[in-house]
Amino acid sequence: MQPCSILSLATAVPPQVVEQAEAKARAREAFGGKKELFDRLAGVFDNAGIARRHIVAPPDWYMSSHGWHDRNALYLEACEAMFAEAATAAIEKAGLQPDEIDGVVTVSTTGIATPSLEARVGPNIGLRKNVRRVPVFGLGCAGGVNGLGLTARLASAEPGTNWLFVTIETCSISIRLDSDDPAAVVATALFGDGAAAAVVTSGLHSLARIKGSAEKLWPGTQRIMGWDVEDPGLAVVFDRAIPPFIEENLADAVDEMCVQLDIERASIDRFCCHPGGVKVIDAIESALHLNQGELNLEREVLRDYGNMSAPTVMFVLERLIERGLPNRVMMTAFGPGFTCAGLLLEAA
Repeated sequence: MQPCSILSLATAVPPQVVEQAEAKARAREAFGGKKELFDRLAGVFDNAGIARRHIVAPPDWYMSSHGWHDRNALYLEACEAMFAEAATAAIEKAGLQPDEIDGVVTVSTTGIATPSLEARVGPNIGLRKNVRRVPVFGLGCAGGVNGLGLTARLASAEPGTNWLFVTIETCSISIRLDSDDPAAVVATALFGDGAAAAVVTSGLHSLARIKGSAEKLWPGTQRIMGWDVEDPGLAVVFDRAIPPFIEENLADAVDEMCVQLDIERASIDRFCCHPGGVKVIDAIESALHLNQGELNLEREVLRDYGNMSAPTVMFVLERLIERGLPNRVMMTAFGPGFTCAGLLLEAA
């Protein structure tokens, strides 16, 4: 990859906030007909390390039944608003005008938009009529890292161009109170909504230099994480094996990606990880022999926003940049596949 850089980074969340105590109380009421199921899993609300989450609808909306049409209509409305907010802020922070953006990569997996989100929002925020558009679906939680890597490769391939990366998810609209699957209760305790945007360009004057990206896919692991498409809406697939799988396999995956990136793992000053949950963060620290609590920013983001899927790791990167980006950082995120995405950054 030719040298390219992150010029700016911005995040956005919907205005509705739910405290974890309220979420637990409402979930207990909503799962009232499945008392045994809820009581067995209620502790996840207390042990998730989450204080509050931003969601795209008032809490009462989640207490009633909704089908595909209602859920996706809310996805479009909320995503268009967050896309405009995050993208506009990122472009302004980069010191650019909207018509100086040459291409847009949009990553989202929690709804369907055809025309895609950047086609819907782009003209309203001043993007050119001939802007290149690359909408990406299906990456799940790995989308923040994979999408940023894809954006970097596109910018690198065309020196002098400016690319906008936007990742946006409304995980909360997939909450399913009609389900008997334990994963449905876990999702109710974890999911939040949010968006992140970054401007990437060739050159070296930036917040951070992107040095390369890599990925590891484990065949035969499709049921570890993902979505099932059902009549009322998306149903989350969460396997209890996720944390032990990460603890067992992450180190080798990172070492393989380091070989692709031509670095030694020991030369990485800081990992910037998607905080999918407390147990996932613990598993990452254990697998990579990090000091307990070393992923403190990941825990902070999880506490303040919950698991927003793909954008979450960008919230971690935002805080890391604000506090001073270490010389060499590897971003990682796990997603459906089961896959681990990696991206190597260096301080500007």
